Amino acid sequence: MVTAANTHDSQLLLPMLDCVPAIRTPSGRRRWRPDKLHADKAYDTRDLRAEVRRRGIGVRIARKGIESSKRLGRHRWVVESCLSWLMRYRRLVRRYDRKGDHYEAFATIASTLICYRRLTK
Repeated sequence: MVTAANTHDSQLLLPMLDCVPAIRTPSGRRRWRPDKLHADKAYDTRDLRAEVRRRGIGVRIARKGIESSKRLGRHRWVVESCLSWLMRYRRLVRRYDRKGDHYEAFATIASTLICYRRLTK
């Protein structure tokens, strides 16, 4: 999702969960939601936790002032490495486009190139 730079990440969690497509499984019917959500302390609000649980998704969010977010590191490195691959494309790092649709199109092209290069290795 493309938003303004000053939008807090926690405000986009629920719309992002709504955009997750069906997940194919080897046997049985498709799953419509992930099993568990791993997030850092920025997402630690009572309302978000309750809404994610209401949707049937397990919650693993580091709590502010209680837990260290280092335990989430083994799950977070996958996302961080994908973001670093995207940041190799200068057009995405330095945003030249004014329209969000254009930026999203270039991000899709960059993601496609990353997947293609990973699959052809």
